[in-house]
Amino acid sequence: MKKISDFLSKESSQNLIASLLAILVGIMFGFFILLITKPGSAIPGLLMILKGGFHHGIRGLGNVIFRSVPIILAGLSVGFAFRTGLFNIGVTGQFTVGAFSAIYVGVNFTSVNPAYGWIIGILAAAISGMVWGAIVGLLKAYRNVNEVIASIMMNYIGMYLVNYLIVNTAFDDVHARTLKPVHAFLPKGGLDKLFPRSSIDIGIIIAVVIAIIIYIVLQKTTFGYELKAVGFNRSAGRYAGVNEKRSIIASMAIAGALAGIGGGLMYLADVGKYMSTINMLLAEGFTGISVALLAQNNPLAIIFSGLFISHLTYGGNNLQIFKMEPEIIQVITAAIIYISALSLILRNVLNKYSRKLKEKGDESP
Repeated sequence: MKKISDFLSKESSQNLIASLLAILVGIMFGFFILLITKPGSAIPGLLMILKGGFHHGIRGLGNVIFRSVPIILAGLSVGFAFRTGLFNIGVTGQFTVGAFSAIYVGVNFTSVNPAYGWIIGILAAAISGMVWGAIVGLLKAYRNVNEVIASIMMNYIGMYLVNYLIVNTAFDDVHARTLKPVHAFLPKGGLDKLFPRSSIDIGIIIAVVIAIIIYIVLQKTTFGYELKAVGFNRSAGRYAGVNEKRSIIASMAIAGALAGIGGGLMYLADVGKYMSTINMLLAEGFTGISVALLAQNNPLAIIFSGLFISHLTYGGNNLQIFKMEPEIIQVITAAIIYISALSLILRNVLNKYSRKLKEKGDESP
């Protein structure tokens, strides 16, 4: 047991170091771009990015936390699928159908008490996302359709379907967007008193609780072990008596539900955010990929990586003070994604380095 715990502790340390290196390389790459484009403002711009929500004090921190909620759920969706051997690039489609379902409840369920309408809205978002993810799982399990191809197609099907449903069920003709989901707004839960004048609500509490539940499911339950077993080696899982098809479908359904909840939490916040019929995939789904990779797909670490990406994005939006484009954050995030994807190489290097140190230690008298 001691050897196992030592190994897990060592692996966690290496994952942390690899993630920190990815962050460092990403930030330095962004700084290099700033030097090329605006040499005189490069250092103040970098400091503004790193300052993030602290630039606006408690209000800024509250907004950073608020903005992290949807990308934390998107990251959990991607990370959960990764842990079970699947690449859920369809998270943005699941996020979209979940968001619309929550809005539909908030707009049309007029007889529901607004104090509890948000619960129905989140459940609707979870079920919609689950169905959207399960379709990909069914295609993978029974027809061996690559989940990347299937989920990309489902992204666009979801986008166009939601555009159609918005116009026919929850459309504001005056502003060409969805109506206010006034019957399902998320409560503040007293967090607005801790972070005055910010947009924060109970979404962050829901996100943290879900992350903890996902961690427990993956690490402490037989069901989670079966999902990971099939993901690591389907033949071995099948030999051990695990139902391969059921595991694949369950994995994608759960991943879809997580993404759907993220969409629901984002659009049920009482901050004046609406869905429109613009033919564009929601960016939060793709940001979830970077959040999951940065956290090495660890559900608990995804909470912190989501907060970190939100922090950088908030700081990047303030770059306009120096007449600089906030899109530099996308460059930094992209660099972090690439380095995080290469974290296996970084871990291998760290393993070799630690082995050499150990060998030197063994050779010394």
